[in-house]
Amino acid sequence: MLLLGPPGCGKTLLARATAGESDVPFFSMSGAEFVESLVGVGAARVRDLFKQAAEAAPAIIFIDELDAAARRRNLGGGSGGTDEREQTLNQMLVAMDGFEVSSGVVVMGATNRPDILDPALLRPGRFDRHVTVDEPDLHGRQAILDLHANQKPMSPDVDMEYVARRTPGFTGADLANVINEAALLSLREEHVEIRMPQLMEAIQRVLHGPRRKGRLMTTEERKRLAYHESGHALVAAALGRLSEVQRVSIIARGRGLGQSIVTTEADRVLLTRSEMEDQLTIALGGTAAEEVRFGEPSTSAEDDIEKVTDIARQMVGRYGMSAQMGNIRFIGRDADVFLGGEAAAMAPMSGETLQVFDAEVKRIVDSAKQRALDMLVYHQEHLEHIAEQLEEMETLEGAELEVMLAPVRPEMNFVAAGAPSATGANGTGGVPTTVPTE
Repeated sequence: MLLLGPPGCGKTLLARATAGESDVPFFSMSGAEFVESLVGVGAARVRDLFKQAAEAAPAIIFIDELDAAARRRNLGGGSGGTDEREQTLNQMLVAMDGFEVSSGVVVMGATNRPDILDPALLRPGRFDRHVTVDEPDLHGRQAILDLHANQKPMSPDVDMEYVARRTPGFTGADLANVINEAALLSLREEHVEIRMPQLMEAIQRVLHGPRRKGRLMTTEERKRLAYHESGHALVAAALGRLSEVQRVSIIARGRGLGQSIVTTEADRVLLTRSEMEDQLTIALGGTAAEEVRFGEPSTSAEDDIEKVTDIARQMVGRYGMSAQMGNIRFIGRDADVFLGGEAAAMAPMSGETLQVFDAEVKRIVDSAKQRALDMLVYHQEHLEHIAEQLEEMETLEGAELEVMLAPVRPEMNFVAAGAPSATGANGTGGVPTTVPTE
């Protein structure tokens, strides 16, 4: 059985739980323990391990970080049959399903790099049961939070379901870190219990890092950043996603200057084209707000532009969401995020097709930008009010932020980003260049 999944999702913990529940001898080793500079040592260790397990059968063998010893052959400059890593792998293959079959021995492995494992190790008869240990869903996150909070003094007003909803995509290790960070913050502030403010601050620390107190901004930079982050939140509200706007802040954390957190309440598996267009529009709301207020963008939009470019390229080249390009895949399949692979390469295409591809990406991004500008011009008074409050308060969240965004009217029918223009005259994919004013 091979356990696959991102780091921190509990693969080794599952193996430890199996060791405790199985009531049979359990042999645990790391893949790196088999690899030595001396040729033959790794293979000898494999033989010894399986010999001990066979003598103690029924037994379980667990090999953690399997990719260290079972990397694909002829990958990474292997020198052939005398290579130590290759000899170790060959001995592992023989021990698992060779001439002398070891009965009563179950072999478990764990890795977050299944893409580089040797195919012979994954064939039926060896690691043929693949169990994906992925990030927990909402109920899983709540159970994990309850487990880690069980031995800590928690305030009665702590709502773990709310905390779980604020942490989509967090692994088990991330959630444990949230509870530990909240405990440390409570200790520094001399509280005898962990409260919700400490948990909310702990989430921000895990996501973006601690506050950077040494970062001083000028008054103009502070005002510009307030408009930038307010633009993200206001566009999200104008798209009818007010309940997903959780927090807006101009406090510098890590390498970032500010944060606008807009997340879905449910763990989404599929996204429609309109939902991806909304993501583009929200991401461009920051730089659009700067242009509405100051007449020009700034370097604060770097991360937003990177995100927008990636989403638009995926829409055109991977998901077939462009009428011009059709349902053809132009971006090669890449590995999952946790595999650590490089970005997917472009599929072979002619120069003319590549030009159309680039033009479609630009059209979708430009349409989303125009859509964000239209919304912000229409709601300019609300934008100025929210930005002024954010500049003064530094952070807006919860009911306070919801009250400020409530007057934003999502019923305005702004044309979707990337929608084909009826006339094609304005070059913005049908998005109107003028909007009514209040």
